[in-house]
Amino acid sequence: MKPATRPLKQSPDDIVHYSLKGLLPAGHMLALNMALGTLSLISHSIEGAKLLAEQQFTNSEICVLKPLLDSYPHFCPYEVLLASFNSGHVTEQAIDRCRQRLQEAQEAGDWDQEMRPVRNVLSRTRLKMQNFGIDIFSILETGYVLMLQSRRRQQREA
Repeated sequence: MKPATRPLKQSPDDIVHYSLKGLLPAGHMLALNMALGTLSLISHSIEGAKLLAEQQFTNSEICVLKPLLDSYPHFCPYEVLLASFNSGHVTEQAIDRCRQRLQEAQEAGDWDQEMRPVRNVLSRTRLKMQNFGIDIFSILETGYVLMLQSRRRQQREA
């Protein structure tokens, strides 16, 4: 399936802010610009706001990144990621359909094939999130969760 596309016109609702307590230092936040496909790390201090890092994401990467950010500090279930990847937005009906599809795929032994496109996009998204010191971890038979990138991994990437 083809992931949803981003709108061409931008509205104030197109930028979503995330403080991600525990992942980001106090006074820092991520700003996800849905129209431009950018994620920016911004620090707020007495001197004002400062852009610390920014990364460009494709439509499909945004479709898996947003539910991960929305779910933090909790994990994001597979069916939510699949629903967002397939349609660009998540509804209860879409989640239920994806949950059913994944259950049927599990029973048929096709679960890996069903989730492969999502995992491929998550792999690219994971690499881009390292720019912010954030990693995406898989939770066996559950989903994915955002976590602080390990110091060892940060040193290897530097």
